[in-house]
Order: sequence, then structure tokens, then C-alpha cells
Amino acid sequence: MRAISQDRLGGPEVLREVEVDRPEPGPTEVLVRVRAAGVNPTDWKYREYGGALGDPPFVLGWDVSGVVEEVGAGAALYKPGDEVFGMLRYPFSNGAYAEYVVAPTRTFARKPAELDHVRAGALPLAALTAWQALIDTARLTKGQRVLIHAAAGGVGHLAVQIAKTRGAHVIGTASAAKHDFLRGLGADELIDYRTTDFAEAVRDVDVVVDSMGGKYGMRSLRTLRPGGVIVSLVLSDVHSELVAEAGRLGVRSEDMLVEPDYAAMTAIAGLAARGELKVHVDTVLPLAQASKAHELGESNRTTGKIVLTN
Repeated sequence: MRAISQDRLGGPEVLREVEVDRPEPGPTEVLVRVRAAGVNPTDWKYREYGGALGDPPFVLGWDVSGVVEEVGAGAALYKPGDEVFGMLRYPFSNGAYAEYVVAPTRTFARKPAELDHVRAGALPLAALTAWQALIDTARLTKGQRVLIHAAAGGVGHLAVQIAKTRGAHVIGTASAAKHDFLRGLGADELIDYRTTDFAEAVRDVDVVVDSMGGKYGMRSLRTLRPGGVIVSLVLSDVHSELVAEAGRLGVRSEDMLVEPDYAAMTAIAGLAARGELKVHVDTVLPLAQASKAHELGESNRTTGKIVLTN
């Protein structure tokens, strides 16, 4: 089968199309023909640094939308021909930049008929991250105030919408050019991070979702009311200092990595089917142009998601 691999770490130019063996589903697994694979910032970070994936060669990608091709023994949830979408186990079960993937059955949920494969392929990792940060970790409730950094990004624009479905008041940071887009998604207040210091402009929030890392975490603590929580989506080398300062201020600090979650994927599918969660797809490219997708993503000029198609 075709896949996009790399034999060394580096820039987008290291990505190349190769032929590899098609995987076979084991017990309780399904083989999925990939129709669309979402591209996420974590993809180019692993491409450049390897991280938990170690040394190349490896095939990147965690977002999948496609069609069940084969089922393994005991995999009763789906049949060949079923349309599904989901996130491969992050970070160790990468491989979505390919014609086929194998994963445990409950990695996937049924793709809503209302979504095409492109939009379904754009959703899983970003939507699960937003859901698990807001619903599972922060335990968001109606009427709470939420600050979402990089609100126009892949995770951010979905977090805005998920928070609104829970009745929250949403404050987002983004460049001024993206404010109209975010207002259209329901954001209540917007801050242009280029001209305004959010740490001075925002107070008394219950939840901060931080996908920026670095100094953003420490500065965000000042915006929280007592008992509030910051959920950091970027594992940071200042984690211990952040936790200590959060404790001193009477707030909570949580680091979070996204996990496959059948129940959450099913809930996300329901929101998308009802039109309550809309993923914005900035660019669609064929699988063979994965290097171009990475170039676009790293430019920081895109809004929402980039998707590769087979």
C-alpha cells in the first residue's frame, strides 16, 4: 500500500511516498481504508524531532476517516463497508498517512452521514482534545467563564463550540483577522494577542485551555478565580513551577494528553450530526502532497484544519 514515510528527521522535505505492506487486523481490530487523514501541529513536531516515536522510519498521522475493509476475530461492532472515524492511540499508534490502518474497534465511531470524509477526518484528535480538556478534566458547567488560547486553531475553534454547547461564556485569544470567524462560532469576547496582554485584560475565569505552553501557563494563572483550573495541552519543562504557583494561588493545574475514547467520539459525532460542532477545513490536499501540508501548517497562516485525502 502507499504511505508517507521519512527516513530521517527534519523539515517537510523529508516526507516521501513509499510502498509498505498492508497491515492485517488481529482480534478485536478492524482494517480501515483511509479516505481522509487530518494534519495536526503534533505531526510536524514528531517529523522534526522524533520524540516518543524514536528514530525513523515511521508513518505520521493520527486522524482517520474511512471505510471498514476487514474485521478481526471478535470485532463485532462494525462490518465491512461501515464508514467510521477516530483517532489512533496517541502517540504510539501513528500511521494515518497511508492507504490503510489497523486499530482496535473502539478507536472508531460511526461517521455521521451529515459529514463527508474530509470533515470527519479533520475532527478526531482536535475534537477529542477539546472535549477531554473541557468536559473530563476541567468538568465545565453551565455559566462558567472559559479562556481559550489560540482559539482559531484546530483545537481552539472546536473548544469554543464545545464550551458553548455547555452554556459557558467563552473568551478567546486570536489575531484580529480571525475575530469575525470566532464570533460566528459563538465566542463571547475576543482578545487580539498582538496588541493586548490577555493577563491584564481577563479576570475571574473558571477554566483556561492552554495549547501554547511556555510562559502562557504562568501568565494565565493570573486570570483564574480561586478554585479555577488551567488545562495545559503542551507538556512543559516548567510544569513543577506551574503546579507550585497554582497551589499558592488556590487554583488547579492539569497537564493532559489526548486519548482514544469511543464514548467521547460518539458524543462528538452527535454534535456534528446536529450541526452544533462544525470543523473548519482550511486546505485539502492529496496524500502525496503531505510535505506541502506541513509547510502550510507550519506557516501559522491557516485557520482550522488541513486534511490529506486518498
